Amino acid sequence: MADPTYRDQQWEQRYDPQIEDVNRLCDTLAESKPGSAVPYIDPIHDVDGCKIVSLFSNPGASLPSGFVSFENDDPSSIRMAGIYEAVGLRPDAFMPWNAHPWYLPEGKERALTMDQISDGVKPLLTFLQQVPRASALVAHGADAHKAARRLMKLENRAIAKRGFKIYEVRSPGERAFKGTPANQELWLKDIQSAYTDAMGRAGIRARQSIQ
Repeated sequence: MADPTYRDQQWEQRYDPQIEDVNRLCDTLAESKPGSAVPYIDPIHDVDGCKIVSLFSNPGASLPSGFVSFENDDPSSIRMAGIYEAVGLRPDAFMPWNAHPWYLPEGKERALTMDQISDGVKPLLTFLQQVPRASALVAHGADAHKAARRLMKLENRAIAKRGFKIYEVRSPGERAFKGTPANQELWLKDIQSAYTDAMGRAGIRARQSIQ
């Protein structure tokens, strides 16, 4: 996303058929809170092919690209790109979302309040209705864990019919990964194991890494 040409291309494709429903939802959510904004989901993803959802906390105060994407250049996105590559998970087979999809006020990029988590549960459910083949959600960090638990308490029939499974793993953020190299490796392997299991349950064949 650091490449202006690539970023402009993604922007022009934000309403392409494979991602239109989700990005129209982002527009609706922004309109529901006057003065707010919601970043789009990278059109590299596909609503029909999505079988796994990566749930994170929030987009922070801004995303220079305007997209939730592992192609962004921040440390968390770079770490997630490495995880997806390690397990061979194709972009069309998963999609990212945030427990609180709206941008946060400047300087408020901390743990979400319970009200913010509650605000994000209904949008999360609506998002999941846009990706009907998704049967697993990998929740990254405490905020995402709380949101996922609240989601399951809704006992939504459509979600229950999918045999939906929640995986609670570590956030990919810098603060969550402060530790020795050995510990960081263990944390990465734990996250990779969750995705590998989710892929197996969903029948996703791993993409071969390019050497």
